[in-house]
Amino acid sequence: MTVKDYRELIVWQKAMDLVEMIYHTSVKFPKEELYGLTSQIRRASVSIPSNIAEGQGRRTTRDFLHFLGMAYGSVKEVETQVLIAERLGYIDKNHSLKLVEATTEVARLISGLTNSLERKT
Repeated sequence: MTVKDYRELIVWQKAMDLVEMIYHTSVKFPKEELYGLTSQIRRASVSIPSNIAEGQGRRTTRDFLHFLGMAYGSVKEVETQVLIAERLGYIDKNHSLKLVEATTEVARLISGLTNSLERKT
């Protein structure tokens, strides 16, 4: 099956779910974090599906792989920022675990897609 649109990709759909989770979570961060951790974690989360979409929209597999690499880096950035938020007491351990599970799933899907594309080249 050939993907004609990035919205068909499960990894993009799961990344969009993660963005929603991050926005719903970060709205509860302290107001003094608005231009700090809140802004950073939101930008990093938005970067994940954005890079997947941009990469899929490029003409070459090599370009797609490059953007998937950037998306993977952003997933790890979000995961780290979730752990920071937990350490600072902005979110509890259970919520942090749910978010980390979501980042792990997106990372796994990005890795799977990357491996699949690399086998084809």
